[in-house]
Amino acid sequence: MVETRTQGDTRQAGGKGRVAVVGTGSWGTTLAILAARQGLQVSLVARSEDEAREMREAGENSRFMPGYPFPPGLTPTPDMERALSGIDMLLMVVPSQTMRANARALKPYLRSGTIVVSCAKGLELHTLLRMTEVLAQELGEEHARSLAALSGPNLAKEIVAGKAATTVIASRDLDVARRAQELLTGGRFRVYTNPDVTGVEFGGALKNIIALAAGMADGIRAGDSAKAAIITRGLVEIGRLGMAAGASLFTFAGLAGLGDLIATCASPLSRNRTMGELLAQGKATDEVRAIMHGQVAEGVTTTAAARELAARYEVEMPITEQLYRVLFEGTDLMT
Repeated sequence: MVETRTQGDTRQAGGKGRVAVVGTGSWGTTLAILAARQGLQVSLVARSEDEAREMREAGENSRFMPGYPFPPGLTPTPDMERALSGIDMLLMVVPSQTMRANARALKPYLRSGTIVVSCAKGLELHTLLRMTEVLAQELGEEHARSLAALSGPNLAKEIVAGKAATTVIASRDLDVARRAQELLTGGRFRVYTNPDVTGVEFGGALKNIIALAAGMADGIRAGDSAKAAIITRGLVEIGRLGMAAGASLFTFAGLAGLGDLIATCASPLSRNRTMGELLAQGKATDEVRAIMHGQVAEGVTTTAAARELAARYEVEMPITEQLYRVLFEGTDLMT
C-alpha cells in the first residue's frame, strides 16, 4: 500500500466547506491557517475564552505561531458546540494522551458523517491504542467510517511560511480520504491518500522515538555516521512493529514512514530531535520543556508504549529498549 494522488488533488476548496480544528499548538494553528487560506471557514477551538480573546485581538497565535496573521475566515473560539456546528471536517490536533478526553468532550456536538482526522503522532499509554482506535472507542460506531489519520514529513514552521510540503491522509474509506484531501490540498501543500491507517499511524508515532535517539546522538556529537545508523536501523524497528500490528511494509518506505523519519531526525525544527539533543547535553526534563515553550515531544511517552507493544508482539526493538532505559531507568547515555 503506497500513497496515491487522484484528480481531486488539483481542485481547490473555493470557499466551500467548514472545518474545525481542536488544538491551538503550532501544528493545529498551522493546519487552521492552511485551511483558511483555501477559502474554508475555520473555527480554531481554544481551551478558554481568555485564550480565544487573546488570539482574536492579536489576529494571530502569538504564543506558538507569532508573525503569521490569521487569514479571513479563521475564528478562534472556546465554544465547542458552535465550532462543530455544520462542519465538514474536524481536525484533532491534541497530544496523544489527551485525545480521549477531548473526543469525549466534543462527541455530543458532532454530527454523523463529519470527517474526523487525527493529527496526533503517538500511542495512548496503558491501552497502547493508536489515535484512530481511541477516537473509534469514544465516538462510537456512527463515526467509525468517517475516521482518518494525517501524518507525514510536516514541520509546522516551514509549512505555515509557505514552503513546499506533503502529507498523507489515511482512511479505510477512500471517499473519506479523498474528501479530506480535497479540503486540505492547496498552494504548496500536497496531500496524498493511503488506505493503510495502521501503517501511517505507526510511522508517525514511532519515528518520534528514533528522533529522540538521533537528537541524543547530536547532543553528544556522535557524528553523522552514527546518526545515519540510528535512522536506518530505526526504520527497521518501525517496520517490524508496524507489520506485526498489521501494517503494510510499503507504507514505511513512503512519506508517512521514511519521509517523516528523515524530516524529524534531521531538522532543528523537530521537537523530538531537539528534546533528545538537550537531554543528552545534561538538561533536566523540566528545563527542556521550558526551552521548548511547553510544546509536547510525543517520543517520550511513545517509547514506553512501543516497548510494551514490542513485548506483546515479540518484536526486537533495541534502539527503543535502550532509549527506554535512558529515559525511565536512569541508564547513562554513554554506556
